[in-house]
Amino acid sequence: MIKNIIFDFGDIFINLDKQGTYKAMAALGVTDITPEMISVYHKYEKGLITTEDFINFYYDKFKINKTDLVAAWNAVLLDFPKKRLDFLKELAASKKYRLFLLSNTNDLHIKSVINTVGETFFNEFKNCFEQFYLSHEIHFRKPDTEIYEFVLKENNLIADETLFVDDLKENTDSANTLGIKTWNLTPKKDDVTELFLKNNLN
Repeated sequence: MIKNIIFDFGDIFINLDKQGTYKAMAALGVTDITPEMISVYHKYEKGLITTEDFINFYYDKFKINKTDLVAAWNAVLLDFPKKRLDFLKELAASKKYRLFLLSNTNDLHIKSVINTVGETFFNEFKNCFEQFYLSHEIHFRKPDTEIYEFVLKENNLIADETLFVDDLKENTDSANTLGIKTWNLTPKKDDVTELFLKNNLN
């Protein structure tokens, strides 16, 4: 029986253009994604380097205007449909499940989201969760199993009583290895508001 639900953020609640940043960076002249760039990105996502260090890495390497760089970095972020917030608020109000957010989200992205949707909307969203875990704040990132172990241990959750909702199969596969139930939601085909329909929950 599912007692706990852990939700991802991107392409679960907020829509993403997963190629948005690549396209915007290419327009700025950066077309090759090197292993060094991926390493720096992962460190930033885990909060191991500051936003200033992250921006300076690209500025020093490519001499990109810093404002343009931030805009390109945030190009992945699209809209947050209100129907998903309404659904979540109803779910939280029912108190049938313990709700958690677990997202690979960096400092620049979360600030951009708050700026776009507004603090009131964002706080209504955040307040639906018992815990709100962002990778840059807890220094873990998906799909590393240690991030799921952290959430289970911190909140005394039993894996097979927990459902994890994420759009990336590598993330749900990783959670599955610990016995966590999963829903690998497919963006544009599935919607988080179909949670009960797609997962035999009541």
